[in-house]
Amino acid sequence: MAVKDVLQLDERGLEDWLSEPLAATSAALQALPGDVAVLGAGGKMGPTLAMMLKKAAPQKTVYAVSRFSDPQAGDRIAETGVKIVAADLLDESAYDRLPDVPNIFYLAGMKFGASGNQPLTWAMNVYMPALVAQRYRRARIVALSTGNVYPFTAIESGGPTERDLPGPVGEYAQSCLGRERMFQHFSERFGTPVTLIRLNYANELRYGIIVDLTLKILHGDPIDVTMGAVNLIWQGDANNYIIRALSLAQSPPAILNVTGPETLLVRDLAGRIGRALGQAPRLVSQEAPTALLSNASRCCGLFGPPALSVDEMIRAIVPWVAAGRPVLSKPTKYGVRDGRF
Repeated sequence: MAVKDVLQLDERGLEDWLSEPLAATSAALQALPGDVAVLGAGGKMGPTLAMMLKKAAPQKTVYAVSRFSDPQAGDRIAETGVKIVAADLLDESAYDRLPDVPNIFYLAGMKFGASGNQPLTWAMNVYMPALVAQRYRRARIVALSTGNVYPFTAIESGGPTERDLPGPVGEYAQSCLGRERMFQHFSERFGTPVTLIRLNYANELRYGIIVDLTLKILHGDPIDVTMGAVNLIWQGDANNYIIRALSLAQSPPAILNVTGPETLLVRDLAGRIGRALGQAPRLVSQEAPTALLSNASRCCGLFGPPALSVDEMIRAIVPWVAAGRPVLSKPTKYGVRDGRF
């Protein structure tokens, strides 16, 4: 799908684009035996990941497991041949009804509103992974984590690699490290092969940092550049990396940073978006010397660079948002420095 065609897309067409697997993704998935389940398939990335899995290996049964609080999300996934399983993963009694498959993608968790309900945040980000890790102890698991488990690092550093120690700021990030620790514990206990994906920040036409900045510029809102740098990746590229990461799973778990290869200055990114809009951004404050970053050198070295560049993302996202097309109204809160989401 050419970037220039985005305004010809509806949301179903967008999801079809985001779920298009690369040939290498199809080959990697087809080389692994057995069917697949996506747990937490009703969120921002789950629908297109489940769709991509089905496209990548049509002969496999792909299950999408979620509460599906938005029934339309389940309907859209089901139209692609994915089997829908409605389940609350916090309910221990639900696990006996989940499909027995050897390949699991775990996407469930809580971020938005985490500071308003810390007990639920810890239940979803730590207790629930423990339930999943025990239920699927004989499976191969890719579990999504976040780059928030890293400490802030100097902007010029290039960000932490997978070998660097975590240093989460705030309860949300601490609970995400707790999620990783649960998968690590049960992987070592049962020998379960696991890959932990530290992702930041996925972007598509309806959400992500580029959407956040575009809306601020359109509305004339100030853009605080204290968090002076970020990493970005197109959601379709992230989906391809996440699926291929199944081949890396091991015990103790492998860790993979998934994001774009560039450290992007927020000031420069806002300027590029502003030029695309023909409207100057209102920048306030000054950059702190540190930012929340990740180094994706290992990911890009293993699987190649992302297919969509930052400039291509801007050319796709900005016209969509400027035209008033649907967005998810779920800001990334990328600028948070106190850990309160």
